[in-house]
Amino acid sequence: MSDIKKDARDFKDDVKETWRKADGDESVGDKLANAGDRLKSGVENLGDEVHETTDDAARKAEYERGRMDEATRDR
Repeated sequence: MSDIKKDARDFKDDVKETWRKADGDESVGDKLANAGDRLKSGVENLGDEVHETTDDAARKAEYERGRMDEATRDR
C-alpha cells in the first residue's frame, strides 16, 4: 500500500482530533467521532492493501500464462 496515502489519512485524523480537543474539553461525542475517523481510515487502508495484493496476483498470473504460452509455442 502507498505509505503516502496511509500517512495522509493518519495526519488528517490527527488534525481532526486536535481540532476537537481545541476547546479544552473532549466530550464522548468527540471520542466517538475520533474512533469513527480512525476506523474509517483503517478500512480504507485495508481496502488499498487488498487492491494492491489482487493486482500483484493478477500480474503474476498473467506473467505465468505468457510463459506457458511461449513454452508450448516452441514445441
